[in-house]
Formats: sequence, C-alpha cells, structure tokens
Amino acid sequence: MSPRRSASSGAPTFTEQARRQQIIESTIDLISTRGYPAASLSAIAEEAGISKAAVLYHFSSKDNLTRATLAQVLERFSAYVAERVGRETDPVDALVAYVRAMVGYQQANRRHVRVITEMLLDDEGGTRLKTPGRHETGGRLQGLVDLLAAGQAAGRLRAFDTRVMALAVGGAIDGVVSHWLADPEMDLGAAADELVAFTLNAVRARD
Repeated sequence: MSPRRSASSGAPTFTEQARRQQIIESTIDLISTRGYPAASLSAIAEEAGISKAAVLYHFSSKDNLTRATLAQVLERFSAYVAERVGRETDPVDALVAYVRAMVGYQQANRRHVRVITEMLLDDEGGTRLKTPGRHETGGRLQGLVDLLAAGQAAGRLRAFDTRVMALAVGGAIDGVVSHWLADPEMDLGAAADELVAFTLNAVRARD
C-alpha cells in the first residue's frame, strides 16, 4: 500500500489524514492570530513546517483549504451544542442548554471564534460564504427555530414568530461574544447567566 493513498479505496491514509489535520490546525492558528488576509499558502506552509507544495498536495488552493478549515470548526461547534442540548428532555431546559453551550464553546475555543469571525464576516476574503448579520451558518438559525417551536408545541413558551425570536437570541449571543473578544476581561460566565435570563424573559409563557 502506498504511504499516500490506498489504490483500492481512494480514501486518505492515516498519514494523509494526520497531515491534513496539521495543515488545518496551522491555518486556524494563523487566521486567529494574524487574520485571514495574512494566511497565505506560503505562510500556512511555514507555520506547519512543510513546503507549499505539500499544502497544495492536500488542498489544491487557499480557498479549498480555508473552506475545509471553516467547515471543521463549524462542525465541532455544532456537535458541542447539539450534544448538550440533546441531554435535555424539557424544551425550556434545552433552550437554556443551547444558550450556555453557545457561549461555553466560544469561551473555551477563542481561536475558533476568530476563524468564524474572520471568514464569515468578510465576503471579499475569498470564501464568499455569508454576509454580516446572517445567522444561518451551519444550520444554526434553523436549529434554534426548532427548539423554540418545540417549546411552543409543549405549551411552555408563548406565541411569537420563531424565526424572529431566533434571530434576536442569536444576535444577543453574538453581541456579547463580540464584546468579549474585544475585552477579554469581561466575565463571560456572568454574561451567559444574563443571556439565559434575557432569553427566558423573552419567550416564556405568561400565567
């Protein structure tokens, strides 16, 4: 078997997978510390300690590499949130878990937040994925809409437009995290408590 790729399956070998992950981690480091424009293929190769040709072997262009990097970051973020929300059977508890997980993941993965910010808010950066103010990345908006709809169906939440409410809650989370990125001294744990209270006050059914 070739150390590069199995001729029979065409699937990446363990060595290839490890190299791809090394390149992606170097891309995350570079974007999170120096910004997307500075993350050239040459700079990424230097960060990873390999040649530019080696980077291009695994990713045919910077665009393909950065898209793969963003996809991995979003996948890990989504999985983290989904796992914590999935633990809850009560729809209100699930909504609280969502808010806390959204904040908790970003607090623990500051580099990933920088990558998402750099790549989703700059349409001219080469990815052209989203525009500022859009919250549907990675199914995020629909996931929150579904949580809110489940709460309404169970009679636990008041009547409201679930899409508008999801945008409001998502925007509040984004606003708090954006401020924390600019001011790391901010108590993000306390902010999460306030976001939970804000969300519950906005959506709970009134007696």
